[in-house]
Amino acid sequence: MRPAYRQPHAQQLTCLRPGRARGLLLAALLACGLAACGGATRNVAVYQSEDFAADETFSRLFDASPEATCEAARRALLSQGYLLTAVKPDAVSASKNFQPQGDVHVQIVFNVVCTSEGGNEELATAYVSAIEDRYTLKKNPNSASVGVAAIGSLSIPLGANEDSLVKVASETIPAGPFYDRFFALMHRNLAQQAGGR
Repeated sequence: MRPAYRQPHAQQLTCLRPGRARGLLLAALLACGLAACGGATRNVAVYQSEDFAADETFSRLFDASPEATCEAARRALLSQGYLLTAVKPDAVSASKNFQPQGDVHVQIVFNVVCTSEGGNEELATAYVSAIEDRYTLKKNPNSASVGVAAIGSLSIPLGANEDSLVKVASETIPAGPFYDRFFALMHRNLAQQAGGR
């Protein structure tokens, strides 16, 4: 005997009321909009943060000749363990290495340029910038290939590793206390040089 066809009950059919459907649609659109806004990050160009403000001081005025000012900078760098890489009467470059962690190496490269101020040879401005380069240790395991007639070529790892330093970041140290301490040491050196005359 064939079962009779049954009409579904009204309770079994699920329909959304127009107000509720609109609310769910708005919520879905809002969620999609927020996801799109959150996913799209704006890439701001680095130069946009360069505002050339007068308070960002990478320079300091000294009551000395450019040569005496750069000599004070040279002595300041030497006294802190920096290795001189270039020395001129009006410019000094030096570097120093650090190892804050076992596989992280940091190098600070200092550059100082001394110029006379307003044509006065007894008044100089020292322009200083320091770059921090960060390196990490990369291990490259060595392997050797051995030819075997029956099998072919086999690659056998050797015990030795060929380690190399890879630069992972480079940044100019921003103006602030770091440079203030350096300028203060230059002032002390200039005072000592003037006292020794």
